[in-house]
Amino acid sequence: MTLASRALAQLATWPDLRQAVPSCGLGQAVSSARGEIAHFHSDRDVDLHLTDRAIRRFAKDLNGSSAIRVVPGSQWVTIRLDAASDVDLLMTLVSVALQAQLTWQDPVDRPQVGCNDHRGAGFVRADPYGI
Repeated sequence: MTLASRALAQLATWPDLRQAVPSCGLGQAVSSARGEIAHFHSDRDVDLHLTDRAIRRFAKDLNGSSAIRVVPGSQWVTIRLDAASDVDLLMTLVSVALQAQLTWQDPVDRPQVGCNDHRGAGFVRADPYGI
């Protein structure tokens, strides 16, 4: 079982979440009653929907983690699951995302931008030769 499939299975047991088809059409997703929370695009990469305000509030912590990619202008962050601790980080951030949907909603007139998968915001391999 991959880290992503283990994380998805764990999130599927949360009472506020349900499995869904991601709006981007790639992979699997979990959603709350207020909207999409996470897209699982691969065995390692997860896009997590946070509000602009939540991303600004936690920017220093998010940018300080090697497991997280923040894309300027996006309401989503990408998390790379390389270790069990990254799954723990994802679970914590899903809690933040659920709270953000309730507390720090994005303005109604702001257009919803898709996840980072279609923005070319994935992780770049440090060694292009895979060595």
